[in-house]
Amino acid sequence: MRALGSEFQKVFTTRMWWLIAILLVAYVAFLAGGFGAFLGWTIENPDAAQTTGNNTQLPPGMQLAPLLYSFASSVGYVFPVLLGALAVTGEFRHKTLTPTFLAEPHRTTVLSAKFVSQLVVGAGLGVVAFTTSVGTGAAALAAFGLDTELDTSDTWALIGRGVLAMALWGAIGVGLGALVPNQVAAIVIVIAFTQFIEPILRLAASLNEVTAQIGQFLPGAASDALVGASFYNIAAVGSPEALEWWQGGLALLAIGVVATVIGGATTWRRDVS
Repeated sequence: MRALGSEFQKVFTTRMWWLIAILLVAYVAFLAGGFGAFLGWTIENPDAAQTTGNNTQLPPGMQLAPLLYSFASSVGYVFPVLLGALAVTGEFRHKTLTPTFLAEPHRTTVLSAKFVSQLVVGAGLGVVAFTTSVGTGAAALAAFGLDTELDTSDTWALIGRGVLAMALWGAIGVGLGALVPNQVAAIVIVIAFTQFIEPILRLAASLNEVTAQIGQFLPGAASDALVGASFYNIAAVGSPEALEWWQGGLALLAIGVVATVIGGATTWRRDVS
């Protein structure tokens, strides 16, 4: 418990957590609100949208409100990953890992405390992200007289699963930081993989039934399966393969645990000073 309290103190006594939270809010608000307003306009003004070449149609069976609300996790998951990775790599960069291990010699305890604390912090970021996406998305829908679906249990279940997904992404960030202790390298990997590599892999995987079966286990695809909706499903060719929500959650948890265990058995065991 002392190690866990120490990890929370390390997070909340620095500026990084609220800077990331501000960026998360701005990013999600822009996408959920902006995309919601755009789709709302095209739905309410189909003739005008067609003349401007913006005749946007959602895939069959896809609902607009869950799509907008899921922006919190489908694009916002990069932020808990970054914060989780920084919670580990920052100790290496600023040489604070030495006094940390002097205070708590059991390194497994330290890494476990980071894993659990980032689960909680990731969930907190999830609450912030979904508050933003639901607020801006529902406002855009209401402005065009469209159903916000906030009176349905399915919507709130999606939000709950989304917060869980963000929590698991925070834990995955700890695993990445344990595997790649260089802070710059970890940040580059997170941004490159989440914003470029995985979206391309998911699109390519959707082109073939065999690769689609494999692609559903990519971290982002598993996260979207857990949440139950995603903007990336629009870009998929054909009917995208998806895990059940609980399978997506287990896949994310497994990625975080495996990465953390491997990092703890390798990098985390080395001399730090």
